[in-house]
Amino acid sequence: MDTTGTLDEALQRLHVSGPERLGRLTNHAPMAVEALAANGQASAVHRWLDLYAAKLEEFPAGLEPVTETNWRSALGDPRRAADWIGYFGRELEEHPWREVLTVWWPRLLPGMYGGSTHPVIRVGHAVRTLLAGEETGPRLTELAHGLGYWAARHHPMTELMPAPGADSAAAALDAVTPVGEREGGFPARLGRVRSLPVWAAAVTDPAEARSRLTELVRAATHRYATHGHGEETMLVHAATAPNAALRTLPALPAALWVPSLHAAWTASAAVTAMYAPDAPAAYVPPGRITPEEVVERARAHGDEHVIKLTDTAMDFGDERALAAALRAIELSEPLR
Repeated sequence: MDTTGTLDEALQRLHVSGPERLGRLTNHAPMAVEALAANGQASAVHRWLDLYAAKLEEFPAGLEPVTETNWRSALGDPRRAADWIGYFGRELEEHPWREVLTVWWPRLLPGMYGGSTHPVIRVGHAVRTLLAGEETGPRLTELAHGLGYWAARHHPMTELMPAPGADSAAAALDAVTPVGEREGGFPARLGRVRSLPVWAAAVTDPAEARSRLTELVRAATHRYATHGHGEETMLVHAATAPNAALRTLPALPAALWVPSLHAAWTASAAVTAMYAPDAPAAYVPPGRITPEEVVERARAHGDEHVIKLTDTAMDFGDERALAAALRAIELSEPLR
């Protein structure tokens, strides 16, 4: 992790900005700078932010403070993002961050599909910094922003019909049936997901849940190498959303690991249903390239989703994970 203070500087720089722009597009900068810092690219963080700055908007105005008595009426209301971030800022000043996370994770988990899964991903990046480094003010504030964004965009899925699944995560993702109409944005497509394959539904042991969640993240990352062309940006979330849950598990009581697995599977499978291509592309081995070289290519490319998928791929570092990161670089428009 970054020990230079650069990440904290970047987060402070970003906390005057809102979690979205244009009323619907996510501010990816906090996640991307954390991923860069976590992969030895702290020296590039401020230069990257200078390029991304045009996509930032001012922090939104609040409407009414969220409290312990009125939070349910504010849940899932994107107009209340500032109110929610303020609420979590106060909670994290008064209570240990793990305690706040433990209370709110099960409340927010059913709605991890809102905001195109970006809120839970932002929380996952914030938790990683707190687990790996000092509990600094900017890192705690970043957790407040992530949790607040999640609460504002909280969006549960409608009840799903179970479909035949498979034993492995990779085979279960292969068994996902694409939605009939693959047009429109994330919310519209999400509303068309009615059925998903059953996978890992019988898991009740926390240790097994963590193992299966790891399997899912690896399978979704590998799958991008051959299926990412279905939608080069949105299919990244089939891997990064469950990875956010996986990264958060060490900060949570073991009793929350199984529901985290089930929610993460639904998110990954739903994204797959919404954006899967009609047919896979041929697998292209990454050749003689090191993980460090892949990270450097992702940094030079600059696209925020490329950086985040590469960050997830580095958690495994195997041939197919590297191929997935390189495929994202190939498919995506670079940041200019």
